[in-house]
Amino acid sequence: MRTIIKMDEITKTKKTKQREAILEILKNTKSHPTADEIYQKVRQEIPRISKGTVYRNLKLLAEKGEAIKIDTEGTEARYDARVESHYHFRCDSCGKVFDVDVPVDAELDKKAAQETGFNITHHILEFRGLCSECQKKTIISSRGDKNKKEV
Repeated sequence: MRTIIKMDEITKTKKTKQREAILEILKNTKSHPTADEIYQKVRQEIPRISKGTVYRNLKLLAEKGEAIKIDTEGTEARYDARVESHYHFRCDSCGKVFDVDVPVDAELDKKAAQETGFNITHHILEFRGLCSECQKKTIISSRGDKNKKEV
């Protein structure tokens, strides 16, 4: 009896149910989850999966171009299955990451290349500030502070 193993065309790696489950979780969320958040979700489907398996598969998915690892300024890495060029916004208060749907400025690459003489292939841009939820919390807490009286 022959066993047929499906191999990925590019990297010659076996397609596994663990990797497929991880990719499905990424494709079905817009929250840009951390590896730990992905691990918690995939455990609901595959209870015996290890954290190491999740981390290895996320690394492989990023290397294959099926996911993006968002890793800036020493914060915990987050993952995104939306692999076409796009910008992100990271909230300074809660740390959540959101997609920013404005056109990517390819002219910026050209300008920077002309200025520096570097061969620039792309750029990564992350906007920072407060998300709408944290802005609401800030407004509510500032109103509460005004109503407080010192005794």
